[in-house]
Amino acid sequence: MRVDGLFLAGVGLFFGIIGLVYWFTSYEDAGFLMLLGTSLLGFLPGSYYLWWSYHEKPQTSDNPDADIAEGAGTVETFPGSSIWPFILGMGAMFTVLTFVFGLWMAPLAATLILSAAIGATVESRRGGAV
Repeated sequence: MRVDGLFLAGVGLFFGIIGLVYWFTSYEDAGFLMLLGTSLLGFLPGSYYLWWSYHEKPQTSDNPDADIAEGAGTVETFPGSSIWPFILGMGAMFTVLTFVFGLWMAPLAATLILSAAIGATVESRRGGAV
């Protein structure tokens, strides 16, 4: 977990430096803010992983002398194919369309998002299709 945290912190540092160079060379606000947001997308999970790496036992990826077999474990279950991510995406699409066409689409968007959240939760608890 420490390696992952350092990698993400490095990504955040890289985009932070590029953002500062972009700010001082172009004086444009939008590109600088996007690079700043990208920097935060590296720093936030990276700092979280680094914080947890000091509070947990070291993982196999943190040991430079580890074998592949040390990281092996039992594979419990994999989620099957589900319709709920598609329904959630449709709800997100109708949410954006609400801003374009008006509030009359908001109930449809809320219904799709709520049904996708409930359906995915029930499906993950039962371990099968709903």
